[in-house]
Amino acid sequence: MSEPLPIKLLRCGVEFFPALIDAISQAKHEIFLETYIFQNDIVGHAIATALEEAAQRGIATHLMIDGFGSKEYPESRLASLRKSGVQIRIYRPGFLNFRFLGTGIRRLHRKLAVIDRQLVFVGGINILDDFVDANPAPRYDFAVAIGGTVAADVHDAVARLWWLVSWSQFKRRGTGRSDRLRVPSSNDGPLPGSARLILRDNLRHRRAIESEYLKAIRSATDRIIIANAYFLPGRKLLRALLGAAARGVSVDLILQGRVEYFIQHFASQHLYRNLIGAGINIHLYKPAHMHAKVAVIDSDWATIGSSNLDPFSLQLAREANIFVLDASFTKLLANELLSAIQLDSDKIGVENWHCIPRYRTLLMRLCYGIVRFTQHFATRRH
Repeated sequence: MSEPLPIKLLRCGVEFFPALIDAISQAKHEIFLETYIFQNDIVGHAIATALEEAAQRGIATHLMIDGFGSKEYPESRLASLRKSGVQIRIYRPGFLNFRFLGTGIRRLHRKLAVIDRQLVFVGGINILDDFVDANPAPRYDFAVAIGGTVAADVHDAVARLWWLVSWSQFKRRGTGRSDRLRVPSSNDGPLPGSARLILRDNLRHRRAIESEYLKAIRSATDRIIIANAYFLPGRKLLRALLGAAARGVSVDLILQGRVEYFIQHFASQHLYRNLIGAGINIHLYKPAHMHAKVAVIDSDWATIGSSNLDPFSLQLAREANIFVLDASFTKLLANELLSAIQLDSDKIGVENWHCIPRYRTLLMRLCYGIVRFTQHFATRRH
């Protein structure tokens, strides 16, 4: 009998942040933390303090934040972290420049942490207080804590990017590139009861995450449940979902029920008519902002990570997802998603959607066109 997969599901920041802080506090040798948003709020303060204390204990402590997502993080707080011994890299700093609509729009959107090369955290949760919007419920999101062989792949990924950014910014002190670094095994097929890291970048893995979704959706026989905060997939993914529904597969989408980014929100709604018409169920999550990027397919396939199903994630940003083949973990995540559907979401009825005002239809079409034009502009030049 095989051993259970060493993976733990973390629900929202209320479970993720304490687990991350505890792991940082117990680190013995080395810490890497990558995040898109590092906010200077109660959560950010607690994690920054944990990093400072680790560095003061002599732990090699590395923090990489995105220059756009974390643009509001105070320089004074960065200086305090550095003074404590935390090594810091900022991915593509100086976002307000003429290059922003070119290479500058390509951001570090991954959320990864590695503790002593043995325990890793992968998911979609930024370093940001769950209740910043004064919602009664936490921001809906997930991460996993996982050990085993995948930890080496995550460590290689963060160490390689650290080295690349350090050299590109002429900051060559600190962690150097090891001869033992290797390309993560993202092209190897997963075994039953296994987890695999898949990266998306603009070189070797441009379509890696999208390809994993496509393979699983095209081979689905029973059910597909996708929870995605910013849902605007391209033609291949749309055709795959429509094809699955046509084969009789149950397809449920849990999408953003609150307006967070106006253009993105209404661009996504432009797709609803065709999806609903094909028999796909759309559920709008209501209690708080929905930030999850997870899916389950059939009984033994699941993914959790940073990648949305939209042009920013699938064609522009650096992303990282864990793909899991494990029946018990898939069941656990599926039960979480089914609970969100039943208790916290409003299903869009066919009759309601086909009766929406014409001005709203035009607004959705306009927003959809803006997003697609921006995507074309950004990807055509680079």
